[in-house]
Amino acid sequence: MDLRAIAMGLAFAFMWSSAFTSARILVEYAPPLTALAVRFATSGALAMIIAWFMGQNFQLTRGQWKATIVFGICQNALYLGLNFVAMQWIEASVAAIIASTMPLMAAFLGWVVFREKLAPLAILGLLAGVIGVAIIMSGRISGDGIDITGVIFCFIGALGLAIATLSVRGALAGGNMMMIVGLQMWIGAVVLGVIGLATEEQFVIWNWSLVTAFTYTTLVPGLAATFIWFALVSRIGAVRASVFHFLNPFLGVAVAAVILGESLGLLDVIGVAVITGAIIVVQRAKSPA
Repeated sequence: MDLRAIAMGLAFAFMWSSAFTSARILVEYAPPLTALAVRFATSGALAMIIAWFMGQNFQLTRGQWKATIVFGICQNALYLGLNFVAMQWIEASVAAIIASTMPLMAAFLGWVVFREKLAPLAILGLLAGVIGVAIIMSGRISGDGIDITGVIFCFIGALGLAIATLSVRGALAGGNMMMIVGLQMWIGAVVLGVIGLATEEQFVIWNWSLVTAFTYTTLVPGLAATFIWFALVSRIGAVRASVFHFLNPFLGVAVAAVILGESLGLLDVIGVAVITGAIIVVQRAKSPA
């Protein structure tokens, strides 16, 4: 892992973690599901145009179509949709912390559902992750309070992403990766657009904060982070690249604190540190020697 790879990894982690803050700004001025549908439609169109210039096409294998549909529904509609709705009621830092538990959920589901063997160290990491979340939530509930509905939505969303991750393992091989990125965004856009138009009050409060948040969410976490991730995996491999996901809990909370001025207490810092350590322990226990 050279300096260029480290720079790419840090850039990816920051972009990925900052999405919660830009989403929190966005939902203040537009209906969350409809806004997210427009964001996906825009990002998906740009991704497919780029894929076309890269020589990619719509000829996907059966496994790739399955992966595209599952990811479009579970990752975009369920995971991000529920997070956008939840951030009407909870802070971006809370959503980022809950989302960071997804690798722990995936490891737990793999152990329970797919009967994957976990080393004792990995089980210890799962327990530590639960403790970390409990530390943060106990501090929030006893302090300024926290909306339970928003928290439940975020946990269901993270669980949906974990299920999607497990259900499509190995199905994305075969090329046309950027085209798949665009198509799964469009699937999410259709699902969220239908639900949003049917359930939300349609309003838009036009201002520079809305325009900036939407543009940033579409181009940076939506497209740039995806490009950097694929380039990083191609350069150093998926196992080494996944190390940079360990920064997401810390960066997600830090960006929300700096940009939005969200409060950050001692229990938040301790909980984030415990969750980050738990993810590292689980991933190291699952990695080959």
